[in-house]
Amino acid sequence: MKSVERHVSDLLELVSVPEATELDLLRAHGTVLAEPVVSTVSLPGFDNSSMDGYAVHAADLADAAPTSPVRLPVVADIPAGDPSPGAIRSGLCARIMTGAPMPEGADAVVPVEWTDGGAVEVLIERPTEPGTFVRRRGEDVEEGATVLNEGALVGAGEMGVLAAVGRRTVPVRPRPRVVVLSTGEELVEPGRPLGPGQIYESNSYMIAAAAKEAGCEVYRHGFVGDDPESVWDTLEGLLVRADLVVTTGGVSMGAYDVVKEVLSRQGTVEFTSVAVQPGKPQGFGVIGPDRTPIITLPGNPVSAFVSFHLFVRPVIQRLRGLTPGPLPSVSARLTADVTSPKGRRSHLRAVLDPEGREGEGGHTVSPAVRQGSHQLSALADADGLLVVPEETTELAAGELVEVLLLPGR
Repeated sequence: MKSVERHVSDLLELVSVPEATELDLLRAHGTVLAEPVVSTVSLPGFDNSSMDGYAVHAADLADAAPTSPVRLPVVADIPAGDPSPGAIRSGLCARIMTGAPMPEGADAVVPVEWTDGGAVEVLIERPTEPGTFVRRRGEDVEEGATVLNEGALVGAGEMGVLAAVGRRTVPVRPRPRVVVLSTGEELVEPGRPLGPGQIYESNSYMIAAAAKEAGCEVYRHGFVGDDPESVWDTLEGLLVRADLVVTTGGVSMGAYDVVKEVLSRQGTVEFTSVAVQPGKPQGFGVIGPDRTPIITLPGNPVSAFVSFHLFVRPVIQRLRGLTPGPLPSVSARLTADVTSPKGRRSHLRAVLDPEGREGEGGHTVSPAVRQGSHQLSALADADGLLVVPEETTELAAGELVEVLLLPGR
């Protein structure tokens, strides 16, 4: 059987980083920058007040005190956005609003709370220093500085920076278009009545949601039956909208494993066994005239879920322009004994102690009671995958283990 690392490496060979596209800011949210962003302006672009108060010469207030306040004439009002705040001579002051440009000559701002709030003349009861409550030009960003690096994920904070430096559009890697398809004659769309031997189709919903959480544009086709011609015709029709196709079901050794049967004929898809539990049977390759990447996952729901996070997620990361890598992990101490088959790396659904802390003893982690690859219910509670190495068959309560953290939990 292939190692997990070897299989991930083979999958990553299927894809490359896409060409950049220019998107306006809101459409760029959640994408990855294709090049560094250099500011063409300084932030702030001018010296301005960080408080509502009075623009003053600090030296005029050297002797100010509650018992002997300094009295200054107010010769101007400067609101935010004032294009020409003028100048203030020593012995005078100007009322100024937060964000308003500093008048020439003034070197400090006295908050209104330190004064009597006068509009014609103001009493100031304490001294101040030059630069107090003044935002200097370029103290946040200097013109010509790189504000975001290539590969940065455009979230809310990055969006604010882009807008603040005047970018209306930005070059990014487009969101990958992922098509999700399940197979099986026994499947029924949720909401419809079940017949004998039928089950509700859940894999395509689960994998489509996981792909969306991973930053993709997702098209859920749903499912097709076990007729080979129908499966191939469906796949061919979906390629026009896909940068990546992900299927579940039909990849093992059964007589009706139709995905394996159909794709094996193409000669461009390989089926293999990976030393992992759940999710041993896997397939990958390219199909169609544009050699669209396809990853075929097992049909058991938990196998499909774990396989997505171990194998599909790194491929999506590369397609987004991110550096592929495994799920983040923490160390935790087991609360119960676990077993695992020798030669396969197990990933057990588990719950981390929400009150756990790093340090001596670390987090604690409790494996789910139901670990069968068909037992889907424990996924809703699980926030991690407890890893049991290939050559380990037993782990006792209290032992330190690795736990992969599931996204969004």
